[in-house]
Amino acid sequence: MDKKQSWTIFWLLFLLYMFDYMDRMIIVSLFPFLRQEMGMSDAQCGLLVSAVYWSILIFSFPVSILVDRWSRTKSISIMAVFWSIATVACAFTKNFSQLFIARTAIGIGEAGYAPGGTAMLSASFPREKRARILGLWNASIPLGSALGIGIGGFVAHHFGWRHAFGLVAFPGLIIAIIFYFVKDYKTIELTHTQKTDQNNAPQPGNHVESKMSFIDMAKQFTHNKTLLFNNFAFALNVFVTTSLLTWLPTYFHRFDNLAIDKASMKASSIMILAIIGAPLGGFLTDLWMKKQKKARLLFPAISSVLTGILLFVAFTFLQGKVQYLVMILVGISAVAFVPAGVAVTQDVVHPGLRAVSLSLNIIIQHLLGSSLAPIVIGKLSDIYGLDKALTILPVFGLAAGILLFIGAFYYQNDLYE
Repeated sequence: MDKKQSWTIFWLLFLLYMFDYMDRMIIVSLFPFLRQEMGMSDAQCGLLVSAVYWSILIFSFPVSILVDRWSRTKSISIMAVFWSIATVACAFTKNFSQLFIARTAIGIGEAGYAPGGTAMLSASFPREKRARILGLWNASIPLGSALGIGIGGFVAHHFGWRHAFGLVAFPGLIIAIIFYFVKDYKTIELTHTQKTDQNNAPQPGNHVESKMSFIDMAKQFTHNKTLLFNNFAFALNVFVTTSLLTWLPTYFHRFDNLAIDKASMKASSIMILAIIGAPLGGFLTDLWMKKQKKARLLFPAISSVLTGILLFVAFTFLQGKVQYLVMILVGISAVAFVPAGVAVTQDVVHPGLRAVSLSLNIIIQHLLGSSLAPIVIGKLSDIYGLDKALTILPVFGLAAGILLFIGAFYYQNDLYE
């Protein structure tokens, strides 16, 4: 694949991921309007975010198998069309149940996008640049989230919340149709090298390629300590980022006494700084990796602990402008783990199982992270107040750092050559 085609694929995937997160996160800026019109509690508002992640959790694995074995480009295009249409449907809902179903449909459409996009980028760029490229690509997440939250709050405040859904859905639909015609890479056969004698008995002699059995494929994941520590740490960090994305607009609305459009913009100004944090995390990881082979786990370990410390200081001791300045640093550090963490899911498995590898990461991160975060924080908010609920986040950052540090000791042994 030539350089021009690789970058064409990159930018189309970047735009799709950006619109993906605009569609996914626009709901959080609409919470005050939904509470007023439909009488929702904070826990119910949180469920509207979690609904997307539950769908992704359930459908990610089967869809990723389709992506790996069929076509990356066609799968991604069809999924993007589906999630865009589901976003438009949200505008026509009349109660919590209908909106919950529509949000669930968005998740079904988004289930295989991250695995498919990651597999395409891993095949399009060399391994030594993998964290850097994935860092740049994942910068579309905070950008899309910030745009969705900011635009959603502005449009809802001035024109009504239903208009916000249609506004963010249609651009993604156009890119999805274009992506259908992008040239895909050839599906990689699931084979591995075995040593056999003339009677095909395992021997330390001849090398032959044989088809991988189901057991062989399962061992790629169940016997991979690096992958296990990486994926569970990823989930803890995602709990933190999803909590901030979901509840910061409401936090500033309540405790800084800002109108929801201004509160949404303030929250967006923090989370959009992840557009610096994600590429910076990938660049620093790859740079450090030239001297330290374990850098793809050690760097996110450091950034996770740093995020935990910053959050502890911000929510425990600070308010107002000083708190906002510290939260700006959180906006950069909180996603610095992503490119290295995603790159690890590609580094330590067979190339033909890359989409499946990321799908397992997504299942774990959504099961333990993003699907729980909106509900847990929302429920704690209903009981103790949102300011108290957010003080649990530093624990997750510190725990993630510890898991990544342990996982670093297994990385070189698990690396797939």
